[in-house]
Amino acid sequence: MRSIKIAVAGLAALAGLAAMPALTQQPTPVSPALTTAPAAAAAAPIPGTPQLTRADVDAWLDGYMPYALQRGDVAGAVVVVVKDGQVLTQRGYGFADVATRKPVDPNATLFRPGSVSKLFTWTAVMQLVEQGKLDLDKDVNAYLDFKIPPRDGKPITLRNIMTHTAGFEESLRGLITSDPKAAVPLGELMKRWTPERIFAPGTTPAYSNYATALAGYIVQRASGLPFDDYVERNIFQRIGMTRSSFRQPLPASLQSLMSKGYARGSGDPKPYEFVSQAPAGSLAATGADMAKFMIAHLDNGGVLLKPETARMMHTTTLDMVPPLNRMALGFYEQQINGQTAIGHGGDTQWFHSYLWLFPAHKTGVYISVNSAGNQGASGAIRTALFEQFADRYFPATIAEGRVDAKIAAEHARMLVGNYVNTRRADSSFFRALGLVGQVKVGLDAQNGPLIGFIPGLGGAPRKWVETEPFVWREVGGHERMAAKVVNGKVVRLSFDDISPFMMLEPAPWYLSTAWLTPVLLLSIGALAITALSWPIGAIARRRYGAKLGFAGDDLSAYRLVRGFAALVVAVLIGWAAAIGAMMSDYDLLSGRLDWLVYLLQILSVVAFFGMLGIALWNAWRALKGKRGWFSRLWSVVLVLAAFFALWAALGFKLISFGVSY
Repeated sequence: MRSIKIAVAGLAALAGLAAMPALTQQPTPVSPALTTAPAAAAAAPIPGTPQLTRADVDAWLDGYMPYALQRGDVAGAVVVVVKDGQVLTQRGYGFADVATRKPVDPNATLFRPGSVSKLFTWTAVMQLVEQGKLDLDKDVNAYLDFKIPPRDGKPITLRNIMTHTAGFEESLRGLITSDPKAAVPLGELMKRWTPERIFAPGTTPAYSNYATALAGYIVQRASGLPFDDYVERNIFQRIGMTRSSFRQPLPASLQSLMSKGYARGSGDPKPYEFVSQAPAGSLAATGADMAKFMIAHLDNGGVLLKPETARMMHTTTLDMVPPLNRMALGFYEQQINGQTAIGHGGDTQWFHSYLWLFPAHKTGVYISVNSAGNQGASGAIRTALFEQFADRYFPATIAEGRVDAKIAAEHARMLVGNYVNTRRADSSFFRALGLVGQVKVGLDAQNGPLIGFIPGLGGAPRKWVETEPFVWREVGGHERMAAKVVNGKVVRLSFDDISPFMMLEPAPWYLSTAWLTPVLLLSIGALAITALSWPIGAIARRRYGAKLGFAGDDLSAYRLVRGFAALVVAVLIGWAAAIGAMMSDYDLLSGRLDWLVYLLQILSVVAFFGMLGIALWNAWRALKGKRGWFSRLWSVVLVLAAFFALWAALGFKLISFGVSY
């Protein structure tokens, strides 16, 4: 689904996990004439630009892709370019099956495009809008057989869902699994648990697979057809996509054509992935079939949509942090070189894809790779493909301003702080990912913004120059960053790569890891030392024949405070191990570790509250008794350690109940 890595980072604001003032903005219909970015007026064409021909594209791709795959340890890829209603080229690189050396065939090899699947779901929604069966601005409860509760008195609409502003927290349970038995019917899945609404509808981009699956369920109910049947009859059959399917497992006729998926091309193949929220990412398709879908949309909807519906879908945008990329009705805006592409990315665990359309040039590009690759190479490969394609065939020199150095330094200082991602889990223990996932903004040696969240192609933090107030461009690159400032404070920050569907917002002070992380680490250290002092002290006393100088209640306090300190440390280690295991093996998100989660939730209540109570009792006895100064001081340290451990446990939902996430 759309960038698993960004999802994890987002979940870690956890986005991961903070509520900021809501910005009540409605989608602004954009005239088809405005499908080119405003900067295009200042863009000067580059003389001597290579012609977008099959021969030139093939030569360029054949120079780029084989090296990129080998360097990134990616097994195989498919790349398709369409132009003016025809396939310009479609190329397979590497292997669909490394063990058998089966090459990738763009006509016959199926890849999993992940969240690019959403474009088919959105197309289905717009078809039913055309027919009057759905209304983009109607409460979705009118189409459901269960109820989505309002947030701030407002219901969600299909427009909210298509622009990722429904306000749902992240939904992770059963996201992807290799167990076909874990898959449940779409309606049952939607009713099993409704993610908490953490933002008012229409106010905050927060990418949601659940919301997309909900749209698929609405398509199913409004059309009277199972979602898979609807897509096959009304999209695949209309444009001749004969080797594509949302079905899981794949139909028998397609199974032999499916590419293997890999963590790395040099590793073993992975099992077929089952996406529980199928309308959000379960598609399998050949490159040739994806070309047909691109051609239809570039032809103002072709046989899929009426021209006016397609234009509305492509150009109705939601402007959250100008002038960054915006969210259209299901498509992301992608501005580059004064041009505006629209597209969508997608990631499963093993397949990583992107589809871009350049409407003004009737050109589309699709890439899918079948391996995550070395150090996330798949993301760099597709990003570089898009940028280098645009630089080669649609280059332009864009005149940009420059903010005065003194003012720029002041603006950069305003950015400094910790941020949480709007795409995050808030109501479950996965909120704890925010302990490691907050985005830190600092200053570089030139007093410019220093951010590691979206590194450059080489993996190092990007360098930024402020081109207009609170708008920065990557030095030597295409990425832009912008901030929304209210009353002299930054309330939102985003980047072109994520701005259509995610924002960064300042972490609330009480959960900011800028202070909480060091305090929590010191607290854990104090608790660990206290726990270890029990056995170490016992061994030392036995060796030297010494006696423990406590009796009665003091002895009980001595033992209990060390026992509970050990329990707190053990529980924290247990949570770290459980969450880490689930995020590294998505099969564990399907309920296999529910027993451990319940155990940790029970122990957390006992450990964190018990530790604070015992630490207070121990401190009271130490301070009123005849203990030495160090013992008294350490008893106070333990109270503080217990307090901040409880603070973090409550703030990041380690003290909560249930396995809905």
